[in-house]
Amino acid sequence: MYTRLEQPVHYQLPIGDEQVDLNALIGKPIRLVYQQEINCLHCGRKTKKSFSQGYCYPCFTKLPQCDSCIVKPEKCHYHEGTCRDPAWGERHCFQPHVVYLANSSGLKVGITRGEQIPTRWMDQGAIQALPILEVDNRLHSGLIEQIIAAHVSDKTNWRTMLKGGNPGIDLKAERDRLLGLCADELNKLRERFGEAAIRQLEADVVEIEYPVDQYPGKISTHNFDKEPEVSGVLLGIKGQYLILDTGVINIRKFSAYKVQLSV
Repeated sequence: MYTRLEQPVHYQLPIGDEQVDLNALIGKPIRLVYQQEINCLHCGRKTKKSFSQGYCYPCFTKLPQCDSCIVKPEKCHYHEGTCRDPAWGERHCFQPHVVYLANSSGLKVGITRGEQIPTRWMDQGAIQALPILEVDNRLHSGLIEQIIAAHVSDKTNWRTMLKGGNPGIDLKAERDRLLGLCADELNKLRERFGEAAIRQLEADVVEIEYPVDQYPGKISTHNFDKEPEVSGVLLGIKGQYLILDTGVINIRKFSAYKVQLSV
């Protein structure tokens, strides 16, 4: 789903060549029907199974955006000359990255390309976010995330995120606490990569609201691989999830699926 930072977040769902305004459908019954066709997001070929949220198996094994270092950037192997596509790596990994704190299912640390702010936070369902450090490439951000993750989670509990009601967090106080705890290890990285390699940011906390009329009391999930038709009243949208009165569905998981939407 495409997002735009408004209060609340504005969502659009690409269906074929159209972009459906989902906010306007909240409170209405909707029906999503999987058309039994999956097309790879990269090469377009038909595939029986989607890998890495939208790719056929050959692309999954060859594309740089499907490599293991995308999930664990501290394992970047570009410098070893083994990057799957060095030109892609230079465009996506060798540009400014931000290390941030967010409140999604609680406090977490994360990283993203500078140009992905605030999209990354909305995709995670974060209700608060604060950039804390900037670096020049993905590897450095991954190494920093690994250091900070020794003291705070680096993952979102999607079930907790979808239940709503998370209390606010003083992210600036948490930033100061964590940077203090990690000062020695961060200084070692500065000695290794240069003093200017890690730059502390003085930013304001971003508060994010989502278009949700009602959060589910109990989380049950829909899966197109098990049930080709999903229907129910759309109660809200958070992260990349549609919240229906019949359960929730992770739309990003089914990015390559051909689906028909009716209201």
